[in-house]
Amino acid sequence: MSGWGWAAVGLALLSAALTAVASAVQQRSAAAVPDGQAGGLRLLRQLLRSRWWWTGTLADSGGYLAQAAALGLGSLVLVQPLLVTTVLFALPLGARWSRRRLSRSDWAWAGVLVLALAVFMVTGEPTAGEDLAGWRSWLPAWGVLGAVVAACLVGAAVRRGTPRAVLLAVTTGVAYGLGAALTKGVVSLLDDGPAAVLGSWSTYLLVVVLAGGTLVQQSAYQAGPLEASLPAATVGEPVVAVALGLTVLGERVQADGAEWLLIAVLTVAMGAATVALARSSAVPVRAPVPRS
Repeated sequence: MSGWGWAAVGLALLSAALTAVASAVQQRSAAAVPDGQAGGLRLLRQLLRSRWWWTGTLADSGGYLAQAAALGLGSLVLVQPLLVTTVLFALPLGARWSRRRLSRSDWAWAGVLVLALAVFMVTGEPTAGEDLAGWRSWLPAWGVLGAVVAACLVGAAVRRGTPRAVLLAVTTGVAYGLGAALTKGVVSLLDDGPAAVLGSWSTYLLVVVLAGGTLVQQSAYQAGPLEASLPAATVGEPVVAVALGLTVLGERVQADGAEWLLIAVLTVAMGAATVALARSSAVPVRAPVPRS
């Protein structure tokens, strides 16, 4: 891997750490909002009054900037799987806030995730494709993702508690996965100057996707415990982003024959470890968070 590739890895890990802090803090703030005040913009108005929520937002913004920088240096197939390490950073944070010790299974799953990621990067040798694709290339992907989001939002509208939180978290993962792919394209336009960035349709779609994803994410945090929403969102984002990298942007994983079987096993292992660690790292909310 080149020096730029290792820089992308470092920035992706920094993004994961900041995102872990943001997820824990924002969920504690959102969970303190009563159900009667949790609809759409009413939830946002309540959160804007919380200093804790603003702290989480600052960490989240730093995480996104680090992710954008990583995507400017590396491919989606390289950067996005590394973001599942969010659960590794969230694990000790959750244990500290809930006053518990990490179990042997926590350490075991953490080892599985780290090992699977390392072997994936060595075996797959992800390569870059196009940074920016035309809107016609995006149409099939938008159709599929739009159907998934619509189904999740309809389901969330008639559910409460954990099922609602999971459905909203899946929507969040789709939005942020699409946002990652769009971010890579927008970052590539920076070298051409502000006019190129502001003149591209992808910039405005990115703003809409990130804003919508953020609002849905806060609703997921409010709807149920972090152990319900964090696994779905953490796994969903890289899955969607990598799929878009391979199908829309033409990125590649260099593997032959049996190596594809190994990559499939590694992918399942990463998914299982991420879900297990996300559930374990979820911070139980014991008391409402002060809003001032």
